[in-house]
Amino acid sequence: MTEVLLAVGTEKGLFLGRSRDRLDWEFSGPHFRMNAIYSVSIDRREGRTRLLVGADSSHWGPSVWRSDDLGANWHAPSRPAIRFPESTGASLTRVWQLQPAGPEAPGVVYAGTEPAALFRSTDGGETFALVESLWNHPQRPEWGAGYGGQGLHTILTDPRDPQRLLVAVSSGGVYRSKDGGDSWTPSNTGLRAEFFPAERQYPEFGQCVHKIAPDPVHPDRLYLQNHGGVYRSDDWGGSWRSIADGLPAEFGFAVAAHPRRGDTAYLFPLGGSDDRIPPGHRCRVFRTTDAGTSWEQLADGLPGQDHYGIVLRDALRTDDADPAGIYFGNRTGDVYGSRDEGGTWSLLVSHLPDVLCLRAAVVG
Repeated sequence: MTEVLLAVGTEKGLFLGRSRDRLDWEFSGPHFRMNAIYSVSIDRREGRTRLLVGADSSHWGPSVWRSDDLGANWHAPSRPAIRFPESTGASLTRVWQLQPAGPEAPGVVYAGTEPAALFRSTDGGETFALVESLWNHPQRPEWGAGYGGQGLHTILTDPRDPQRLLVAVSSGGVYRSKDGGDSWTPSNTGLRAEFFPAERQYPEFGQCVHKIAPDPVHPDRLYLQNHGGVYRSDDWGGSWRSIADGLPAEFGFAVAAHPRRGDTAYLFPLGGSDDRIPPGHRCRVFRTTDAGTSWEQLADGLPGQDHYGIVLRDALRTDDADPAGIYFGNRTGDVYGSRDEGGTWSLLVSHLPDVLCLRAAVVG
């Protein structure tokens, strides 16, 4: 088959895996040694494959790097690609998300940062400008910060209309724009904020959303992993309803959707916020094929007991091969993969630093 690239961002650098059969993998790295890699994207628009990496050096600070030759060479702009204007009084802590727009917007790449803000590039990720409308939203000063910081970690564009954008902030909730980012509206109807007093658990904003994944067949359908709760929207975030029945826990960080098959999504549940380890100390991915009406566990080839690995919000992903590959990495440095859509799993690489994020795509 053609080659699949698996990019693994860790606390101490980026590792790149390549495989033609998704059984035998060759990993290189670490690239960006001693940098924490919180975001990676694989942009295959405009006849090339560009890797974008948000690297966070404890000495030099955060930066965005790019490669057009699958990691053989890396380039950073002479000036910081992402910088807050002086008028904001803010400085960049890290880049949580790098998200290319759809093919109808070539060159456009969005970045989500900490402190929570949205940036936009029109030159393929070389330079970015602050989307000031979201930064100046009157609710932004009231956004909280989760244990991992206040990050804008999810960015979605509507495949039918590039003017429609959706972002998620921890802990601010979901916001939508219908005019290309000129204005924003909170879209959290039905999402519970369990850490608020009982009478305030369904606020207009302030939810701690962990991740959102779009359904590839039903463009209005989204899947959301909340801080306590799993939800689905059938109106592109206008409203949400719980689909947690049948799961061993409602807490978790990650959610991913099948790249081509509608109604199919994957979760890695964790115990509640008081322990954040897999329920029953068992490593299990859960899959729905009916948009959350029911869930099945996928554990063939995964550790059956005494497992404590935590999967973070961007560390459960799919590739776009056929059949689809599913991948996850955990904070114990193990990366598992399935080349049959979750039916069976194998350990791809172990003993890495904490895995923070993954991306996978066919590149050959």
